[in-house]
This record gives sequence, structure tokens and C-alpha cells, in this order.
Amino acid sequence: MVYEFKDAKLGAMLRLVEDIKNDCPKHSPIPNNIKFLWNRNEAPLTIEVDGMALELLPNQMVTVTYLQHVSYVKTELPLSAIFFNREFYCVFDHDSEVSCNGILFFGTQDLPIVTIQNEELRKFNLLYDMFVEEFSTPDNIQGEMLQMLLKRLIIMTTRLAKEQLIVKTLGNDQIDIIRRFNYLVDLNFKTKRKVSEYAEMLYKSPKTLSNLFSIYNQKSPQQIILDRIVLEAKRLINYTDKQNQEIAYDLGFNDPAHFSRFFKKMTQMTPSEYRENQLVPA
Repeated sequence: MVYEFKDAKLGAMLRLVEDIKNDCPKHSPIPNNIKFLWNRNEAPLTIEVDGMALELLPNQMVTVTYLQHVSYVKTELPLSAIFFNREFYCVFDHDSEVSCNGILFFGTQDLPIVTIQNEELRKFNLLYDMFVEEFSTPDNIQGEMLQMLLKRLIIMTTRLAKEQLIVKTLGNDQIDIIRRFNYLVDLNFKTKRKVSEYAEMLYKSPKTLSNLFSIYNQKSPQQIILDRIVLEAKRLINYTDKQNQEIAYDLGFNDPAHFSRFFKKMTQMTPSEYRENQLVPA
């Protein structure tokens, strides 16, 4: 079953599907969408994100953006999804309200998988049912009502992500620094490669950021920046027709040879070797 809201004047779209693999091909795609993917089954299921297999356990949810490439070839059970575009709800413009960027969307290098525990499951199921009911009530305030429900879903999921994915010794201010750093890296990694540049934007010292990330994550801020560049390089190699030289310039390298050396240092393969390796049948 597919439920959909469209505002033709704004180009705004929101869609809820009960089985994204089988239902979505029947409908036109929503460009540049953000997705909540929720395993509502009693058994695990598998999806692929950027070519890597990801298992979702029962009542686990993951969020992905249009930057990531998701495949459902290996998905054998119905996978529920709620997805929307910027015209319907802009997570950038509303970040001060929902504080999700850098945790759920944009900047989280490790996919944010949240587990909906029994005590929370009733609330999420109720919200899901409210979505379905509201999709069945077409009137002049339907869009506003659906926006309110989506905002509620983002807030609820962000709270779970903070509890489950960020160490409890961190306070809200520290969590916000981590969130904003991840978010800024995702926006600026092509032009800003130094931790000091992000520290300046956050009004913190590089040492403060490094100390904070040593508590939160094994990766240093500098490693996060470098990993983000490599991730984008892999995406461009895997999912576009761009050649290595074009990719180098896209990622802010003035010299393709410098890009090649950087890529090999990070992956133990040159871009050409990585490309050829992807063409070898599994």
C-alpha cells in the first residue's frame, strides 16, 4: 500500500509505503528525498547502502538521504518507509526545531540505526497509524497535519538516536557540538580539510574538538573529514560515469595525482584499481 501527499504548486511530496521494494516501482520517484526505513516485521531483513549489506533487526529504523545509494535487491520482507523532499519539510531550515542534522541526516558517517524498544514501540505504531489516517483525510489543512506528524517522527527518532548512539557521559551542549561538526563536514568537506577550520566555525579550539571526540568516538575529527572525502570518491566511482580526473577536481584536488595518492593511502588501492575491483563479479 502506498499513501502520498503532493502539493503541485510547491513541488512538495510526502509518501508512506508499506513495502518499498514492491510498491515504489509503481510510482514516480521523489527526487532528492530523505527516508525513514523501518523493519516492522518479526524477523531481520537486509538492504544495501552504498554497496554494503545492512541488516535491520525487528523494529529497527535507519535514516538515509539522497546522498546515499540504497538497494533492496536482497530485501525479502516488506520494508516500511516514510520519505519526503525538501519542499515538503526542509531539515536544514527547521534544524533549530528538531536538531536532527548530524545525527539522523547529513554528517553521520556510520548509518544511524535506532532500535525501537517495547516501551517506545506503542508510540511509534500509534504515530504510524496517525499518518495512515491523515493520508485518508484530504482537506485544506492535510499538508500541515502531515508536517506536524513528520516533525514528531523526526524528534522521537532523534531522541532515541541520542540515547543509543551517543555516550551518556556527554551533556546536551557537547552532543550539539558533535552534531554540528558532523553536519558542517558534510556541507564543506570538498573545500575545508583542516580541523581548525571547523573549530573556528564552532567557536571552539581544535584541541577541544579532539578531546570531545575521543570521548564520543574512536575516530578523530581529522579522520572523519578524510573518511568523508573517501566516501564521496567511492560514490562517484560507483554511481557516476565520471573519470578519475573529474572526480579529483570535484573533490577539491588541484592535481589528480595528489588525489590518486590520497585515495591509495586511505584504501590501499588507487582509484583505477578500486574501479576495476568493483567490476569484478562477486
